[in-house]
Amino acid sequence: MAKYAQGLLDTSVLIDLESIDPELLPNEASISAISMAELSAGPHATSDVDERARRQARLQFIEAYMSPIPFDADCARAYGLVFAAVSAVGRKPRGARAVDLMIAATSVSLGLPLFTRNAVDFAGLEDLTAIVSLP
Repeated sequence: MAKYAQGLLDTSVLIDLESIDPELLPNEASISAISMAELSAGPHATSDVDERARRQARLQFIEAYMSPIPFDADCARAYGLVFAAVSAVGRKPRGARAVDLMIAATSVSLGLPLFTRNAVDFAGLEDLTAIVSLP
């Protein structure tokens, strides 16, 4: 895989960041405010004390090193394209998937490749943005 200069990291990448070969990541990585929201909810989504501590540490690490890109009007407009593309391939763009699609819309609006560990979540969007599947 060629090294990308820039890219947007999906939440799935942020959750497993320490296990991903840095050579597979873009030189300049960005995150969406949507991913930050998912990470912020993470510690509250488990009753396991050790897992809660791990999730809180991950959140604090990401907050210390990355400034999230806001979901702005350009992202909202790109979301319409993303919604249409997913619908066109027979996938449901609503429900839990909407959060992933908002991250994809951020990628589309900025023209950044989207790095993910769950490429299937972004099926149908290949004509709108580069989807980089990480192991």
